Amino acid sequence: MPDSGLPAFSQAEFAGRLGQELRRAGLDVTPERPVLFLDALRLLPPVDRTALYWAARLAFVTGREHIEPFDRVFDLLLGGGTAVGHHRPDPAPPPAATGPAQPPAPSAARSASGSPGGGIPSPAGDSGRHQDSPRRSDGLRPRLIASTAETLAHKHFDALDPDELAALERLLAALTLRAPLRMTRRRAPDPRGRRIDLRRTLRRSHRTAGDPVRLARSRPRPRPRRLVLLCDISGSMEPYTRAYLRLFPRAAADAHAEAFVFATRLTRLTPVLRRSGPGSGTDAALRRAGRTAPDWSGGTRIGHALADFNNRYGRRGLARGAVVVIFSDGWDSEAPAAVAREMARLRRLAHRIVWVNPRKASPGYAPLAGGMAAALPHCDAFVGGHSLAALAEVVEAIAGP
Repeated sequence: MPDSGLPAFSQAEFAGRLGQELRRAGLDVTPERPVLFLDALRLLPPVDRTALYWAARLAFVTGREHIEPFDRVFDLLLGGGTAVGHHRPDPAPPPAATGPAQPPAPSAARSASGSPGGGIPSPAGDSGRHQDSPRRSDGLRPRLIASTAETLAHKHFDALDPDELAALERLLAALTLRAPLRMTRRRAPDPRGRRIDLRRTLRRSHRTAGDPVRLARSRPRPRPRRLVLLCDISGSMEPYTRAYLRLFPRAAADAHAEAFVFATRLTRLTPVLRRSGPGSGTDAALRRAGRTAPDWSGGTRIGHALADFNNRYGRRGLARGAVVVIFSDGWDSEAPAAVAREMARLRRLAHRIVWVNPRKASPGYAPLAGGMAAALPHCDAFVGGHSLAALAEVVEAIAGP
């Protein structure tokens, strides 16, 4: 781990201990959470306590009710001794007194025993009072970055402007779409394997005059399941599509992932996005994708698109044993029976179907749209995915129980 007051043990050890303590505090921490945290540390190595705090919070916290116990565990694990609450750690030391002594703010008094670099800043609404202070200018930028990350984490995708979308793409780099594993016919050496590896056993017996003293064993070799992403690009989904498609170039760069979009027809985007790669500019890749899909922001024919996918790709093996993720609000211009029929076919092929509907986050939402109501009985998971924080739920749904 870097210096600047951060713990001296390794990143993996810190991630494991943080996940263990959060589970003891009542948070539902799945095994994928520490791995997501380590991925974030690898992409953006933390240089101070603030960067470490936000990397851990974005990886482990999935709801506002989890913030307080997370802050308490984070401070106690790093030796801060006080709960952070809903404030953010401030890496900048307090400014030296240049005038009459001022009474400390309540938050500052509570953080007096914190570790170096772990002070508590004032709330976001008070940040303007310190903008003219040259002594606090060095600590202002980390606080603004953290505040922007917190705002984007819970802001609906349909309310993001172009600048916020660009900032969102940097935060999405911490998300990894991990499909569950499946066992293949290929085998790997394993001393505790259930099957005896005859070839390796016979080779070993040459060292003991042909007597197989030690039996070599093997186990099936795991492999990630194929991940298939189908995104609705009709007019009703357009505000959310801008954010969802930023996940596609990184997913399509994986050899075990496929990306499709649909409105009135189905378009395979995997070749376009795979040539672009995750680091060659998402906007340019999406412009090429827009030219590839002529029905962008058109009507919606979910049943027709699913039938096209099942006939052209699903039956040929692309969907067999795969995790299929459908991004759509379920509004369809066709009869719901077509959606139900094609979802039933897809259900027999796929290992797991995850439906992501951003309308699910609306107060009082009920799946009354014809296409959504017809598809829901065939889905293994139904999640919102309306914000960056909600996308963590999508990642968990893809990984499965």
